[in-house]
Amino acid sequence: MTEKIKVMIVDDSAVVRQVNRETLEREPDIEVIGAAADPLYALDKMKLQWPDVLVIDIEMPRMDGLTFLKKIMAEHPTPTIVCSSLAEKGAAATMDALAAGALAIITKPKLGVKQFLQDAGNDLVSAVRAAARANMRRVLPGAARPLAPPPKLTADAMLAAQAASTRAMADTTDRVVAIGTSTGGTQALEAVLTRLPNVGSGIVIVQHMPEKFTAMFAERLNGLCKLEVREAQNGDRVLPGRALIAPGGKHMMLRRSGAQYYVEVADGPLVNRHKPSVDVLFRSVAQIAGRNALGVIMTGMGDDGARGLKEMHDAGAQTVAEDESTCVVFGMPKEAIRLGGVDRVVPLDAIPAEIIAYG
Repeated sequence: MTEKIKVMIVDDSAVVRQVNRETLEREPDIEVIGAAADPLYALDKMKLQWPDVLVIDIEMPRMDGLTFLKKIMAEHPTPTIVCSSLAEKGAAATMDALAAGALAIITKPKLGVKQFLQDAGNDLVSAVRAAARANMRRVLPGAARPLAPPPKLTADAMLAAQAASTRAMADTTDRVVAIGTSTGGTQALEAVLTRLPNVGSGIVIVQHMPEKFTAMFAERLNGLCKLEVREAQNGDRVLPGRALIAPGGKHMMLRRSGAQYYVEVADGPLVNRHKPSVDVLFRSVAQIAGRNALGVIMTGMGDDGARGLKEMHDAGAQTVAEDESTCVVFGMPKEAIRLGGVDRVVPLDAIPAEIIAYG
């Protein structure tokens, strides 16, 4: 008999603890070994039996969730899912939690929490299963990041940015780099994008992330990268030196007007249980850019993006998958490789060179 995934829930809301416990305990492969109203009480319980996965809130009494997470990651790294509010304050703190090593976000509203969590039960179960399989050696903060992110606000950076923007107005964007990722992807994207110069291809990205969090994620990366990184808006141009991240809760597709690429951001149904979906982006890139594209699929649970990358490959695009050795979860790359849609399999630290070499 397969050993069950042991979960500890830490949340000051009795309703959240109850609903999440009931949701997880319906699954035959998951066991909730405890629930606590604050981190200090949780730590006492965890000394008796350590969980495989933690589900935590951010705003809690006696010790906030971010401090708790940093303590856990420093002393006993444990796969952790954040169940946090959609409020702007909560979103900002949750982005800090992702940077500190949290694997995924389950959002909760200020009102109607019980019904929301019941509706989002499948997301929580999937996140727990993915977290239980995570390679924690790849999750620890700083594990694959540059020692000194390039400064954006030196005189050289300002002059280079001005020159690049001037060229972009006159030049045609012929090539596109499309990146798709999920669990573990926030850290993986940081590791890749902070190593890139103002590359000659525009970059379009889908990272599975809820509404309201992608804007903060993009803003954070923009402060670390030489590239301009921002949350995509409908009609944004795909330009050299710019990376557009699909907004949470919306799909993003590549479009073309004459010789110029731009993105369409639109609502729609869940695809592969995701919105934004990597498959939606990759398939649009296959149709619109064809051989003038590079597709990159990185760490993530499930198979979103695998079929889309195969379509890119069949349309003549170059395709790259992250190697299992550096993935937090080797799900999406594994499926893409299995379908025969991958030209090269490389570790995370080699992906920036692939993008630079492509142009």
